[in-house]
Amino acid sequence: MGQKKNSRSQAKKEAPSPPPPPVAVSKNGRKAEGNSIFSWIFVLALLGAWTAVGVVWFDIVDYDTVVGTLVPYDIDGDGHLGLEDAKVLLGLKEKPVARETPPHTPVTDTSDEQDVRSDLRREAEPTVAKSEFVNTASSEQDSFNVDSTAADAGLSRLEQEFTPFDPIEANFDSFLQEENPDTIDTTGELVVEYLPEETEGQSDTTVLYSEQFASQQTDPRAPDSTQDMEGANPEPTAESAAEVTQDSTPVLPETTAQSAQQSPQDTTQSNTAEETPTEVTGKKKKPKMFNKFDKTIKSEIDTAEKLRKKGKAEEALRAFEGLVQKYPHSPRSRYGKAQSEDDVAEKLRSNDMLLKAVNSYKEAAELPDAPVALIKAALKRRADRQQFLGRMRGSLATLQLLVQTFPDDIALQNDLGVAYLLIGDNKAAKKVYEEVLVKAPSDGFAKVHYGFILKSENKIAESIPYLREGLESEAAGTDDGRFYFHLGDALQRVGDQSAYEWYERGHKRGHFASVWQRSLYNVNGLRAQPWWTAKETGYTDLVKTLERNWITIRDEALSVMNASSGLFVAEDENLREKGDWGQFTLWQQGRKVASSCRSVPKTCALLDRYPEATSCKRGQIKFSVMQPGTHVWPHTGPTNCRLRMHLGLVIPRDGCRIRCTDHTRGWEEGKVLIFDDSFEHEVWQDADSYRLIFIVDVWHPELSQTQRQTLSPI
Repeated sequence: MGQKKNSRSQAKKEAPSPPPPPVAVSKNGRKAEGNSIFSWIFVLALLGAWTAVGVVWFDIVDYDTVVGTLVPYDIDGDGHLGLEDAKVLLGLKEKPVARETPPHTPVTDTSDEQDVRSDLRREAEPTVAKSEFVNTASSEQDSFNVDSTAADAGLSRLEQEFTPFDPIEANFDSFLQEENPDTIDTTGELVVEYLPEETEGQSDTTVLYSEQFASQQTDPRAPDSTQDMEGANPEPTAESAAEVTQDSTPVLPETTAQSAQQSPQDTTQSNTAEETPTEVTGKKKKPKMFNKFDKTIKSEIDTAEKLRKKGKAEEALRAFEGLVQKYPHSPRSRYGKAQSEDDVAEKLRSNDMLLKAVNSYKEAAELPDAPVALIKAALKRRADRQQFLGRMRGSLATLQLLVQTFPDDIALQNDLGVAYLLIGDNKAAKKVYEEVLVKAPSDGFAKVHYGFILKSENKIAESIPYLREGLESEAAGTDDGRFYFHLGDALQRVGDQSAYEWYERGHKRGHFASVWQRSLYNVNGLRAQPWWTAKETGYTDLVKTLERNWITIRDEALSVMNASSGLFVAEDENLREKGDWGQFTLWQQGRKVASSCRSVPKTCALLDRYPEATSCKRGQIKFSVMQPGTHVWPHTGPTNCRLRMHLGLVIPRDGCRIRCTDHTRGWEEGKVLIFDDSFEHEVWQDADSYRLIFIVDVWHPELSQTQRQTLSPI
């Protein structure tokens, strides 16, 4: 026993003072029973280390948020607590004292790489969080590595997670463009604009191309029918003259007569078609889109292109951006980038992204050694997208460049003619089509457009053969409801009954609902009949109010007529064969004309109670006065979305009548008659004094509230 005590005393004396004593052992060299405090410290340290690893690995807590408080004990600078760190926490080791860097002598790195990375870090990752604690246990080079990692992470995110537009934050209204009265919408909805004062049965006869359509001739894939069934959208084409002006709500099942025009619903197909426009025939070779250099990286380009063709627009864009960054002088890579931006813009309905595509198409065409086919495809698509954005003059400039570069391309000249029409320059367009018809006398596209221009000049008889022969050619871009419309109208005006044969053809092609109902902007499935009763419309309260207050309404109208200011405006839509016809508008496209209502306050106060009339964005509320000897040509209104009420105010005893389809009626003072002006109608005023009526357009009763709110104005 004494010997054991002596051994222990001797061991204590021989042990050094600061270090911890050794573990007690027995005589035979085995560990003594029980554990010393130092063993527990070691176990706790290991548990702490593995717990820290587990917390970070399984993401139990946000380690980064607490690392700042633990850094003072991170002795080895490895970013987590280890054995040495545990000793500091347990007080078995002194905490290191941080050396502050002098405020006026910051630690710098003289290498150029550091400067570059700092600049990139500021631009690419401005939100990288940094700890306020300066870890002096790490070297200056260690600190540089941390910053470099942050910069590299920022670059990686930009290159690998590039998202040009946030679809969650995307407001579809961002895809709408500012109004342009000289342009039209080719997606099935007319441009939101104030049109000329409408007539009794507003007609689409006004021959103003820029307010009606932009046909194109180079896409044989255009459908024969333009009657969009519910849920369907017009097929896009690369020669569209579209402008983004429709409401951003889901597409309603509205029928349009814009058969060969681009919709913003599926530009990917037409975008792809741009690359291989000659594939349609199946005989011609594909255009050469690769120069010598691009052929050496064809596999990389094909990989990115496969993503685009599979509809993975964002991935394709990232891939092509990588190629452009890697090969900045590659025309095919930049063209693919432009196409991908085009696709992403379509997917997200982003004008900003579409503008990027427009610029990228130009960049691709301007690169040295760009193949001729690529230049043509890129500039054609650029012109098309400029038209889509309503940048008509920019599109015109692009097409002028194309025609100068490819003077023998008739299709490009035809497109140039359309561009002139879209800005209202019919004279320049006429010159273009005259030149085309000299080179290609049988070109159907040029013929229908040349005929259209002649009709707009009121050269009715001269326009007929061009319109007829153009339609008979069945050339791409000619199968459009408006050409059937104008040919039939021209034939009617010269007394040629074959007009109805062409209307029948248009109906069979799907452009018109029937031979009689030839409106071009329609919603499918609405009840269609020429004449209506108040009960059938469901607007009996409005009808009763008009009829009970007709004298008040009449007296206010007469006061305006007698005013020396001449507030009634003459009809200017070329609908009259002869005579005088004036109108005084109170509401236009669902908007009150305040200045007019100040002249007839009682009438406007009566109407304010009836939103079925005042909110009708596809109609008007107005007075109409027609003088003796006036005849209005047979015509149809633009849409089936409204019904038209006529309240008789001053009606001569005989000589005034209106025909709708094959039924003719007359007006009565104080009585309302209702008809659907999307059906053909005609007016005669053969009395010996003026006729005055009050016109009130109302929504078609079968339109839902959602449709009434989202349909664009006409």
